[in-house]
Amino acid sequence: MPLSDDQQHEIMDARGVGMMTTRPVARALDDQLHLPRPVLDHGFIRVIDYMGDDAAVVQAARVSYGRGTKAANEDRGLIRYLMRHRHSTPFEMCEIKLHIKLPIFVARQWIRHRTANVNEYSARYSMLDREFYIPAPAQLAAQSSVNRQGRGAVLEGEEADDVLRLLREDAGRNFDHYQDMLNEDAEGNSIDPDRAGLARELARMNLTLNTYTQWYWKTDLHNLMHFLALRADAHAQYEIRVYAEAMLEVLEAWVPLCAEAFRDYRLGAVTLSAQMLAVLRRLLAGEAVEQPASGLSKREWGELMATLGRAA
Repeated sequence: MPLSDDQQHEIMDARGVGMMTTRPVARALDDQLHLPRPVLDHGFIRVIDYMGDDAAVVQAARVSYGRGTKAANEDRGLIRYLMRHRHSTPFEMCEIKLHIKLPIFVARQWIRHRTANVNEYSARYSMLDREFYIPAPAQLAAQSSVNRQGRGAVLEGEEADDVLRLLREDAGRNFDHYQDMLNEDAEGNSIDPDRAGLARELARMNLTLNTYTQWYWKTDLHNLMHFLALRADAHAQYEIRVYAEAMLEVLEAWVPLCAEAFRDYRLGAVTLSAQMLAVLRRLLAGEAVEQPASGLSKREWGELMATLGRAA
């Protein structure tokens, strides 16, 4: 049976050549394929490929064939129901592959998310580029006095200048030593023909963690949203958060209905414990509740009051 016009889509292949396809197409995302989206000073993310769209999530939830006859507003309602009740399997039917360039220390934090397929640029086979992440002055902050893994006040004046100088000098000096141990210049040519040079897999251990690496990262929609829920949060480290924020824009171009539900029910929402909910009910009933008699720890109490916009 021949396909109807609305079942066929014209897309561009990697060479920019128009072609017809019957696969689901997210046109807003197609416009971004292979285009790098800058992040930090030398980093980027770019979409390499994707599978599925909002309709694929709906189709999986209904276990039906094709796009069905349901109205668009019913699709939106179903997606919001799935998100609200954390029915994750339908979201696993969509996948996306990204090419990402990021500092090594961000990559080591990122790789904690294990539900993805990753292939990283290998410094065992090739020389890394001479590119380092140097924070903007506004990101140079002291250790937080209340959060062991957070930042406090921004450094200023001579202290900030000294930190930037050390970061640049250490990264540059270590990369010079890296090339010297390899006995290779930036083009891969031998520096001294009388030296063998150290193996790449050993020389790389001298590089600083702000050196940039690259990888291909493929994951499904459910696990992508889990990553974003943690890394696009205001409490996430700035350097990984900016990548997550760029990926949020990709999410909105790819699956706008899922992205809307994700922002409403995950990113912009909070989870209350049973004890927190009990306190909230008492407050709504007009009862004056104080932390010592609430059944909450001081930290939990502070989190609940912050959520409610009240002073702890």
